[in-house]
Amino acid sequence: MKISLFPIALLALLCSGTSGASAVTEPAHDGLAALEVVRPSRTCSSLLTLDLASIGGSGSRVTSASVQDTDQGVTVCNVEGTLAPSIGFRVQLPLDGWTQRYLQVGCGGLCGRISLRPDAVAGCVPFESGRFVVASTDMGHQGNGGTFGANPQQRADFAHRGVHLTARAAKALIKTFYDRAPAYSYFSGCSDGGREALIEAQRYPHDFDGIVAGAPAMNFQVQNSLLHAWQARVNRAPDGRSVLVASQLPLLHRAVLEQCDGLDGQLDGLLSDPRICRFDPATIQCPAGQDSDQCLTAAQVQAARRIYDGPRDERTGERLAVGGPQPGSELAWGGVFVPERAHGPLFSETIALEALRYLVFEQAPQPGYRLEQLRFDAETFDRLRARHPLFDATDPDLSAFADKGGKLILWHGWSDHHISPINTIAYHEALQRHLGKPEVERFVRMYLVPGMYHCHGGQGPSELDLLTPLMRWVESGQASDEIKVYQASRSGLPLSPKSRRAKTGRTPEYRPVYPYPAVARLVSDGEGERYTRGKPLTDTPTPAWRGADFYQPYRPRER
Repeated sequence: MKISLFPIALLALLCSGTSGASAVTEPAHDGLAALEVVRPSRTCSSLLTLDLASIGGSGSRVTSASVQDTDQGVTVCNVEGTLAPSIGFRVQLPLDGWTQRYLQVGCGGLCGRISLRPDAVAGCVPFESGRFVVASTDMGHQGNGGTFGANPQQRADFAHRGVHLTARAAKALIKTFYDRAPAYSYFSGCSDGGREALIEAQRYPHDFDGIVAGAPAMNFQVQNSLLHAWQARVNRAPDGRSVLVASQLPLLHRAVLEQCDGLDGQLDGLLSDPRICRFDPATIQCPAGQDSDQCLTAAQVQAARRIYDGPRDERTGERLAVGGPQPGSELAWGGVFVPERAHGPLFSETIALEALRYLVFEQAPQPGYRLEQLRFDAETFDRLRARHPLFDATDPDLSAFADKGGKLILWHGWSDHHISPINTIAYHEALQRHLGKPEVERFVRMYLVPGMYHCHGGQGPSELDLLTPLMRWVESGQASDEIKVYQASRSGLPLSPKSRRAKTGRTPEYRPVYPYPAVARLVSDGEGERYTRGKPLTDTPTPAWRGADFYQPYRPRER
């Protein structure tokens, strides 16, 4: 017997004897709403009969439903299923303590796997104590390769359908299991998960009340083709050996800090806004005839320059991407586009070939297509335009999401080595152009974290919680003026970031990040050092590039 989703009011009559909703209400705290704690109204195993065909089509079903303990020690009903034809999903519904909140987690890379652990939730008590129903999806395929791109349906599932249908299925499971719809629904994702977050805000504005989009791969078409291909190509000599190797990156990073660390008024090993750093690798070029591990050859200088700069048309010099990795990110380049050894593998080459062979072009090249065959020119770029409305998430028209009261937090690490933070800045600028600055400030905040790599880690504090501020904003209307970012030790405990200038007195236990474009300024007083909100360091405009029109409103493509 299948449980029909219609009429949903009859679901409670099928209760198998578990206790009903508790009268306990979790007290309001930290600006969050006071919500009743709700217990299941049926057994976990009964969810096996839930009919999902009205959501995903014929063949959509729950494949397993069992009681399990999570790594955090929370007892949940773990539900796995398929939305036709091949979208895998997982939903974990707490048996105790659910406070009517739903969190959907995005996936990274090309997805193909399910992870229920979001970024930017460090210290979020409701999440860590199991107060959420949590769900995620593999976006319609298994494995991290791009061969699914040959299938039009799987392209659509990865582009947008998988994340939306998972939200619908999870909410149906919640309503069935608890006989209560979620009071608040949230989404958090980083990298491709950040792209998925923006897809939700742009295409499906009524799915979520609040969205966290971290380091979003919103320019999917360019990011996974021209950008990664360029980074791999410009660091390769004619004989196939890599020009720069990982052992030279500390030298490059030190040179950046020596020139630019103090430009923001503090010597702390971090660049508060790398755009003010006009670093030229030629400052550490070896004198003619000298080869040393304390300087770079002319070829290495040229490779570093081109990495920072990002892809350009090889004939006209026109920019083919909005930005490259920023000064200060050098220590993260290893293994991505700078190998450990001269003939070592590169992530950038791998991801670029998957995208170029199977995903970004209407007329795909042969599976044996090599990076050397790619031309960096306007013609190649324009071939990416056809699938821009399918995969990309750069539409600045978020009026429907704003009108329904949605809140959006954008965040990015300044030292992101995979996706340039200039992408996210450009999107924020596009929002302001299209909707107006006052309207954007009503429902969008953007935070840029100095020294932070791609989604996590870095040379500076990188442990942060954006879910709690989002909940507070959605549930009580309190937008956060300051986000606290902590340094994580090897044991995972917060450490105090110490300024090189701190000789006596106490230092802050965290580094604050303020809504863009403000920066944190370190000041001294009689009791030690503290951070204050400082003025923007630059008003540098986003550079002109061939895809600037991608940040204008467009009609999304379904498949």
